[in-house]
Amino acid sequence: MATTVRVTPTGQERSFDSRELIVSKTDPKGIITYANQTFLNISHYGREAIIGQPHNIIRHPQMPRGLFSLLWDTIATGEEVFAYINNLAADGANYWVLAHVTATFDPKGRIVGYHSNRRRPARAEDVKQFETRIVTRSV
Repeated sequence: MATTVRVTPTGQERSFDSRELIVSKTDPKGIITYANQTFLNISHYGREAIIGQPHNIIRHPQMPRGLFSLLWDTIATGEEVFAYINNLAADGANYWVLAHVTATFDPKGRIVGYHSNRRRPARAEDVKQFETRIVTRSV
């Protein structure tokens, strides 16, 4: 496992296409075992740098710790969680996601890891653009 380096937030916010899906998998202790290319592109981590790291490597310091405590307590029972999360990329930029986190079970029903799918959350600007397109088309 590589050494974890703390990243300083730059205040720059990054976005990504609403059609993109960030996917990661962890072991039961939250160590990353898989990251798709979208995750790597948005987080600015290379595959070798992220695999084997704790998932909190991308945790933005302004996110409340209590949220993650609640998230882990919930998924440890096998329940799913949906949460808005502000993540921190390797270059210090942040990016917001709507995360859907679920447990992965073995054939005997034991939790063997976790799977997280993350999408870009809808923003007020997106809704406004959508409304403008609908109004324009209906005129």
